Amino acid sequence: MIVRGPCPMMNTLANHNYIPRNGGNITKDNAIRGLGEALNFDEALASLMWEQAIIANPAPNATFFTLDHLNRHNILEHDASLSRADAYFSNASTFSASIFSQTTKFWNKDTLTAEMLANSKLARMIESRAFNPDYAFTSGNEEFALGEVAAPIIVFGDTEAKTVERELVVEFFENERLPWELGWMKRKEKVGLRDVLDVVEAVRDATSLLTGRRD
Repeated sequence: MIVRGPCPMMNTLANHNYIPRNGGNITKDNAIRGLGEALNFDEALASLMWEQAIIANPAPNATFFTLDHLNRHNILEHDASLSRADAYFSNASTFSASIFSQTTKFWNKDTLTAEMLANSKLARMIESRAFNPDYAFTSGNEEFALGEVAAPIIVFGDTEAKTVERELVVEFFENERLPWELGWMKRKEKVGLRDVLDVVEAVRDATSLLTGRRD
């Protein structure tokens, strides 16, 4: 049986067989190997990501998770996704073209910035809070969401400029494939936690709607 979850990147890795194609048996070794081979994430970062995800498997002392485990609501999966309907309305494992169109409305140039990605995140949160009677978004959800919104820059973009080409991101979300056909190649340098945190902080700063000097 093939299973998929709410995380476009994990689905993509399964689609390319960097992790088990059926979406099952994602052990730490499988995650480290898959994230390294596909995206050049270093071992420490890949290990941390696996450790954050293993809690989705409800079994005690679990040594693996499946992509279906990630569908458990408000463990890692959360409301206000950029590409999924809230669990109240639909299965969060399935890409939603209508939700994604809400997101891409704020990606209004060929090169996306941290601010554009942050704008789409804020808009999805407002939409969700307005229309989902079970809307929930905790501080833990916020930290995961910031990482998710930063991911396109980290994986496909320029981590110094905090930008990414729009067409690469759209191809990735809509087809859950790595955009090789558009000229993308994985980074030559290893991607570590510091790289991730740097982009996450840029997105976090961009979510502020205040203008002017901040002391």
